[in-house]
Amino acid sequence: MLATPLLRTKELPNLTYSSASDRFDASWAAPLATLLGLGRAAGADFVEFFLERVNYISCLAEDNAITSISPRLSKGAGVRVFRGTADCYVSTNNVTFRGLKDALEKALAIMGLQLPAPGAFVPEINLEPLRDYGSLYQKENWLGECSSMREMGDVLLSASDKLDQKASHVQSRRAVYFRDWQEVLVAASDGTFARDIRLTQSVGFNLLCADGAHRASIGERAGNTSDPSFLRGWDYEMAAESIAESAGKMLYADYVESGTYPIIMANKFGGVIFHEACGHLLETTQIERRTTPFIDKKGEMIAHEALTAWDEGLTDDAFGTINMDDEGMPAQRTLLIEKGVLKNFISDRAGSLRTGHPRTGSGRRQNYTFPAASRMRNTYIAPGDHSVDELFGSIDKGIYCKKMGGGSVGATGQFNFAVDEAYLIENGKLTKPLKGATLIGDATEIMQKISMCSNDLDLAAGFCGSVSGSVYVTVGQPHIKVDSITVGGR
Repeated sequence: MLATPLLRTKELPNLTYSSASDRFDASWAAPLATLLGLGRAAGADFVEFFLERVNYISCLAEDNAITSISPRLSKGAGVRVFRGTADCYVSTNNVTFRGLKDALEKALAIMGLQLPAPGAFVPEINLEPLRDYGSLYQKENWLGECSSMREMGDVLLSASDKLDQKASHVQSRRAVYFRDWQEVLVAASDGTFARDIRLTQSVGFNLLCADGAHRASIGERAGNTSDPSFLRGWDYEMAAESIAESAGKMLYADYVESGTYPIIMANKFGGVIFHEACGHLLETTQIERRTTPFIDKKGEMIAHEALTAWDEGLTDDAFGTINMDDEGMPAQRTLLIEKGVLKNFISDRAGSLRTGHPRTGSGRRQNYTFPAASRMRNTYIAPGDHSVDELFGSIDKGIYCKKMGGGSVGATGQFNFAVDEAYLIENGKLTKPLKGATLIGDATEIMQKISMCSNDLDLAAGFCGSVSGSVYVTVGQPHIKVDSITVGGR
């Protein structure tokens, strides 16, 4: 364990440190341990620093031209101070010792605390030896191995051209890519001292086709968290064929008739409804606000016995995979629901402190300007025992929701989601394409109606917005059958 030498507060103005300016390494232990001790001496029950460096770039191709290249470089830090169950957070882009000390003083003042008298001793904070996931998993060279700006542009233009070749009645086409490199360091008064490097990439298409009054809009995106050569390996020809085929079918599709139907939801991005309508309700931020219907349901049946669900940060390459969360806790697997029974909630440090539910390595934030909060990672319904054919064979008349679109969710789980690509099911078979479908329901009801899960689990990249900003997540599921749901249409 690394300890600061015992010092008095009057010595602080004269302290100097030689921490590395171009990376977060073990040289940051001494200044951060001193500041953490200073916060504890002021009366804080817990103090945490989060340091971050970001190198981000996005590239957009519209039709036959690169229309936007947007780079962003940033560096900053945030300090969180707890006093009892109350806390406050202050961020700064000044990561010198003086800048971090100023941020700490502001946070202490907000909590009604002040630095001790000049003659007071600053307690020792013993930090663990640096837990360096960046070095451990050989991530140090990731940024330099990523695609150059020229390569980004060349790939996206080739992909856009391929989409134009595959689709008909093209109104507009877009190919977009981004790369988000992040280095983080977490130090806390409980001894936490951990570093990680993250590399998140995403690439995809958006296609709009039009023929007279007929319109069809389809999008598809892929994501990765650990492969610098991800863009080079993107099979944009296969993606273009898939999107062009979907758009062609939806262009002249009939509008769905409103009503209540049994439905089958496709695997992969179909899991967005579980994420939005149920996953958020299992975060401790919702328990703190008392806005979840599941607040006192742990150990009780909240879903059909066919449903088991997980949230975890471990799946290789998945969009929500992390080696540690933004509070320095190693990633792990959290069983949310087992055969319909609620087993666990998703919890960060503050959520655990205020609700009593154990931390799950789920403290996440968009960047250093946000305090961490309980957030999902890779969240999905587990595979079941049925084949996809068995699901379809169980429906006389219903709707197959192949591609989900956007939607909205109320604070307590009421939702509506557009379906970008749908088909009528008759006597267990797909018959004709349908468009204009919207799924409308309530989480507490829909969970009881997921009666069959197939054995073809697949995952998809997504973005999640909540109290700590926008974070990268995975949604997923096998094909699932919902016994009945309200479908809005014409």
